[in-house]
Amino acid sequence: MAVARDLDQDEALKLRQKGIILPLEQLLETALGRHPGARLLEAELEEDDDRYEYEVELLTTEGVVREIKLDASTGALLKDEEDD
Repeated sequence: MAVARDLDQDEALKLRQKGIILPLEQLLETALGRHPGARLLEAELEEDDDRYEYEVELLTTEGVVREIKLDASTGALLKDEEDD
């Protein structure tokens, strides 16, 4: 089983400049749009099985932490579930 690798800001910037991943701001709009009024807790760029993913944690207005994974290259939603 492969383990996801967290990428740092420099790696993320290079991937963005090369057009490999979408801007984080664009993906945050998608994540926050799913849970209006939610507050961003954390966003990490990971490389998992040769795919770049943003893992976003939000605190909803109901006080629930949601973990959302988005494909960093396409913006496709991969996961949206309650974080435990």
